[in-house]
Amino acid sequence: MDATLVVMAAGMGSRFGGLKQLEPIGKNGEVILDFSVYDAVKAGFNKLVFVIKHEIEDDFKRLVGNRIAQKVKVEYAFQEVDSLPKGYEVPDGRTKPWGTGHAVLCCASVVHEPFAVINADDYYGQSAFRQIYERLCQDRDNFCMVGFRLANTITDNGTVSRGVCKVENGFLLDVKEYTAIHADCTADTPDGTVSLSPDTVVSMNMWGFTPDIFTYLARDFKRFLDEKRTVPKAEFYLPSVVDGLIKDGTKKAGVMVAEDKWYGVTYKEDKEPVVKAVCAMMDAGLYDGI
Repeated sequence: MDATLVVMAAGMGSRFGGLKQLEPIGKNGEVILDFSVYDAVKAGFNKLVFVIKHEIEDDFKRLVGNRIAQKVKVEYAFQEVDSLPKGYEVPDGRTKPWGTGHAVLCCASVVHEPFAVINADDYYGQSAFRQIYERLCQDRDNFCMVGFRLANTITDNGTVSRGVCKVENGFLLDVKEYTAIHADCTADTPDGTVSLSPDTVVSMNMWGFTPDIFTYLARDFKRFLDEKRTVPKAEFYLPSVVDGLIKDGTKKAGVMVAEDKWYGVTYKEDKEPVVKAVCAMMDAGLYDGI
């Protein structure tokens, strides 16, 4: 089955302090994205779409894209602040990207088949890609996601943002975005600090979609702009769109859980342990020929 992997790589990594998507972490200068592509192609995905900004296009292609294009079909979509529907303008002072929902919406012209979505700077593991590809093949009507246990996705070096999921009978009931989760699994919220179970299933933005998601994204992005476009840091979150479609009965989203540890470079201090883990996997032969 034809299936595309959409990779969200437009973020500039403000907390990390640079283009964290292009930070070498493998023995031969590989970036996290190289390992995700390896795992995705092995699972069955046969096209890549990178969502980037025009300002990083040359560097991205030189350091990552051109190399990957030798192994699998590659296309690009561009997420810019002024990538807005007709009739909308960028508010004065807006520099922050519009969020993950907008990133996926920017791919509408180049994705026409079932597809998965990931972050460029997250390591998901081989089982996660295998599970989501198989689910896309089996269910052409609904969405899906691969979640991780909260305890496997946190860092000692600062807070992280996670979509906390409520799952019943293998389907997603609710996803709520927490933007400041600490290493002890407590989260800062407008109503105070809450404690979350380490076993809580969280979204790492590994979603599986049918192409009709673009219709819903376009509709909801306009609603978002009508309500929040003048809020400087407001973001159009992909999980929020899925959550709405589930709650109004339009779609179901099957949930698979990867019990592997997630790896990512949210902060500079995260890099060393990620390098050690990835090199150990390479030594074990998991990425022969990468």
